[in-house]
Amino acid sequence: MQLRNKTVSVIGGSGFIGRALVEKLARAGARVTVLTRNTVRSKNLKPLGDVGQITVIGGDALVNDDLTLAIQSADYVVNLIGIFHPSGKQNFENAQAQLPQNIATVAQKTGIKKIIHLSAIGADLNSSSNYLRTKAEGERGLLSVAPSSTILRPSIVFGPGDGFFDRFAKMAMIAPALPLLGGGTTKFQPVFVGDVADSILYCLTHQQTDGQIYELGGPSIYSFKELLAYTLSSIGKKRGLIPVPIFAMQLPAALASILPNPPITRDQLRMLSSDNIVNEKMPDITSFGIIPQPIEAHVPNYLSCYRQGGIFASS
Repeated sequence: MQLRNKTVSVIGGSGFIGRALVEKLARAGARVTVLTRNTVRSKNLKPLGDVGQITVIGGDALVNDDLTLAIQSADYVVNLIGIFHPSGKQNFENAQAQLPQNIATVAQKTGIKKIIHLSAIGADLNSSSNYLRTKAEGERGLLSVAPSSTILRPSIVFGPGDGFFDRFAKMAMIAPALPLLGGGTTKFQPVFVGDVADSILYCLTHQQTDGQIYELGGPSIYSFKELLAYTLSSIGKKRGLIPVPIFAMQLPAALASILPNPPITRDQLRMLSSDNIVNEKMPDITSFGIIPQPIEAHVPNYLSCYRQGGIFASS
């Protein structure tokens, strides 16, 4: 099955993962429709394809009319929407728990061939984290209407402009030390954004992935402390790594929740209580014939802007 001349509707395609996916879809010859609330931010998507190949639609996925407009002429739908904290009309319940089922309902009426849904490792109906609980509710709602949908659960996703390495590198430029939340023992399995995008393309073009759930991780597992140390090494900075108990961050996180983009939330603190790695009993990224790329292949390159002397500085 090929994507050339097929239309793929990407819900929430203006973000970090969305940009990588839209570029790969365009290279594969697909027509791409992106539904986004921020059309100004999404203007940089159009040059990723030929003239007329990428269409950006301004709208809110939580509004059924906007959602229908974005996917009514598509062959496939990819849902990338996920939030770490409520913002405006978006909250965990409507953006993560309810939206996937809404997408499936509209898709069923318009004859969509397949839905790919991006969830998260740790999605669990009994999780104490609102993020992970509603991710699981979203999976359940989606499959109840469209059981042939494919669900991908990545660990933390890295790449240029990511929310982990890039975020902590920026923090290290001004802070004398970085916090080791929970002692820095939580384990992660970072997966490259390009590998996540390739996984989505594979699932769109291979029928054997219908109705399956895959967990996506990179080739190596690291503790939170190891990832912060690697970030500092990549930018050539020496900073202290100070263990901070989770309970000590509860009040600062609660106070930060009033900010439009809080650095940490109480819900994220709950997520740090469990490891974020691929379950060995679940099918993983190797099911797609993809050899996941390590952090060493990319992180030092895109963090070079924080290193004295930039990309030409010695490692």
